[in-house]
Amino acid sequence: MRLTFLGTGTSFGVPQIGCGCAVCRSPDPRDKRTRSGAFLETDAGAHLLIDTPPELRLQCVAAGISHLDAVLFTHEHADHIHGIDDLRSFSMQQGAPIPLYGQRATLDVLHERFPYIVRDGYESLPGTTRPEGRAIAITPGEPFTVQGTSILPIAVPHGSTPVVGFRVGALGYITDAKRLDDGALAALAGVRVLVLNALLRKPHPTHLSIDEAVATAQRVGAERTFFTHLTHHQSHADLAAELPPGIAPAYDGLVVDCPAT
Repeated sequence: MRLTFLGTGTSFGVPQIGCGCAVCRSPDPRDKRTRSGAFLETDAGAHLLIDTPPELRLQCVAAGISHLDAVLFTHEHADHIHGIDDLRSFSMQQGAPIPLYGQRATLDVLHERFPYIVRDGYESLPGTTRPEGRAIAITPGEPFTVQGTSILPIAVPHGSTPVVGFRVGALGYITDAKRLDDGALAALAGVRVLVLNALLRKPHPTHLSIDEAVATAQRVGAERTFFTHLTHHQSHADLAAELPPGIAPAYDGLVVDCPAT
């Protein structure tokens, strides 16, 4: 499998509007962080998009993505869904709606905010196009299959918002989590590559802090862990230098080859 980090920033992105801090002014391209999303190409040939962040068009162009089999939504916050209009190119070129997998609460928000994408019977005006998606509800703990690839949704707490991460083979992808409970840890047992959010150095009510993320990664015990959902409070180079062996910050455009098992 191959995982491409399309975006690794928080809801603000980096540089942050109106900020002149050292990280926002950094010439290091790894400090330029668009909103979090990823693209997974599986050994079975599935092309899976994780979330549709606001910069999705730019991210897909940069990564050379031209085909999608499905979108996996972690949750309904704006920084994870508001690039959904950019699915228009895929549904138009592929000639079919894109399957959109998410929890019922997430799909309800998509129906409310983007009825022209997911509502049955919505007709485009002659001579126009629109993004087309087919909403499919998933339940944490119940695997589903896309193009021969088994995907396990994993429930994680994020304040009052229901969030899922995903396990695909030996890969675990978790974002916007405050902690991993025993059920999530059990679901991730044996993963060899782990993606985990790591927001700030200080505690946050809905996200893992960097120290909490390190401790959580060590409990999971993956061979390689990559931190995402990063802020402008730490540069890539500084964070990479302080993290334990086997744990590293991700960056936009990073490609990671993952074992299937």
